[in-house]
Amino acid sequence: MEAEEKVEKLWELWRECWLCPRECQINRELETGNCGVGRDLLIGSWGPHPGEEAPLVGRRGSGTIFFAGCNLKCVFCQNYDLSHEVRGRRADTGELVKIMLTLQKYGCHNINLVPPTHVAPWIAEAILKARSRGLELPVVYNCGGYESTSVLKLLEGLVDIYMPDVKFGSDMVGEKYCDVPDYWTRVKEALKEMHRQVGDLIIDQQGLARRGLLVRHLVLPGWGGGARSIMDFLQEEISENTYLNLMAQYYPAYRSQDFPELMSRISPWEYRELVATARARGFRLDQ
Repeated sequence: MEAEEKVEKLWELWRECWLCPRECQINRELETGNCGVGRDLLIGSWGPHPGEEAPLVGRRGSGTIFFAGCNLKCVFCQNYDLSHEVRGRRADTGELVKIMLTLQKYGCHNINLVPPTHVAPWIAEAILKARSRGLELPVVYNCGGYESTSVLKLLEGLVDIYMPDVKFGSDMVGEKYCDVPDYWTRVKEALKEMHRQVGDLIIDQQGLARRGLLVRHLVLPGWGGGARSIMDFLQEEISENTYLNLMAQYYPAYRSQDFPELMSRISPWEYRELVATARARGFRLDQ
């Protein structure tokens, strides 16, 4: 399938929304689904971002574009103003193209799309147009991992780096904190498809990521997110060479107060033990 056909197929999926495993099946021209976004593309902010993984940031930052809305809406989201409250300004594909080219002009090392799933048609169309106008940077699909494999297949050739934040290694935990009953089941399918497309993360001589899979996991208090289950799956069914970032920056946010187990930060010893386990298993770590 040609790239232009893939873009049109994404728009078809958007119109009756099947873009993610929630499968809202609504007319996005008239309604908003679980993501909170209907017919408009909403941009929260954009610019060089120094706070991402080292192979993305380099010396001049990751060219990050934050979109309003999210298909997960975790109860502990630290960007809840964007994900839950859907705060953003209206934009269109043309403006998205200009932003991508401006980030390249700034010297950013990649185009980092956060979160992209619910606005995938705009993104795919903008990537094609930007590349026709000189965009050469790798495109990073910075998502929550809850993806439809059929949509991922339509993104093949448009996305260079998949960066899922794999939140939970359990369907039960995903249902508790995101109200999705099949989070872990879908993430495992998505990780396999992502890795099939782009393989292990390739880092060039300048230390910059060029292509591949980079997996994040925000460690929850008491390892409530199932970090060990996630590492087991990555090691056994994806690749022992997976680039993994175990993130320690959890703090109680948004509706965390409704869940007593989420009301503390992770302890230093918890984090050190997980990092030591990941190193012993041979993962490439951002730590």
